[in-house]
Amino acid sequence: MTIALRRDSIREFPMAGPQISDTVVAPRVRRGTVFAAVACGLMILALVAFSGIGRWLVVEDSVAKARAIAVLSGRMPLRALEAARLYRQGYAPEVWLTRTSEPGESLKEMGIAFEGEEVYNARVLIHEDVPAAAIHVLETPIVNTADEVRVISAALAHEKNCSVILVTTKPHTRRLGVLWRKLAPPDCRAVVRAASGDPFDPGHWWRNSGDALDVLREVLGLMNAWAGLPLTP
Repeated sequence: MTIALRRDSIREFPMAGPQISDTVVAPRVRRGTVFAAVACGLMILALVAFSGIGRWLVVEDSVAKARAIAVLSGRMPLRALEAARLYRQGYAPEVWLTRTSEPGESLKEMGIAFEGEEVYNARVLIHEDVPAAAIHVLETPIVNTADEVRVISAALAHEKNCSVILVTTKPHTRRLGVLWRKLAPPDCRAVVRAASGDPFDPGHWWRNSGDALDVLREVLGLMNAWAGLPLTP
């Protein structure tokens, strides 16, 4: 038996499964676009900060006459050579050297003689035509840059001219300035100078391990200084 179906009697049913309307898709697409744009922007900022941090660390003051030129410990003979150059140019009548406590004290307990870094810095200065009479070693032993700032500023406290040229290496200049402003008396003026012979490459510091370690050390040191020096040697 043939059954005839009338066309108007057939009901159309919707297809099974969820359907996503354009009104739902559009906000999702917009959110994804915004997220991608923000992520790209953050990546660009991170790359700029990464490549520029070396230059940011190097901050020098205009050179000016002072009571003394202080050579910070480390990086022999670069810092002593720069101090000698400044001395010959007449920026100060004396060159001061700091004395590190280690490894001299540990070796002394073992009965091993040790000539400290200040001895070799003095020899470099004399080799560079700085008179021995103009070289003074600040006897209070130091461990780190904060100690050096305290010792140097304490020596200046007894001088009428409370000013000093601090000689260090390029990536250390910013942290040295921060520590001086934090620890030294406000009436003592410091001129921070970097050794001109320092091979540190601020624009490409990530290309060699020495520069990379310098940047890492200085960033961590700055964070410690800004936090109030909670980390001790």
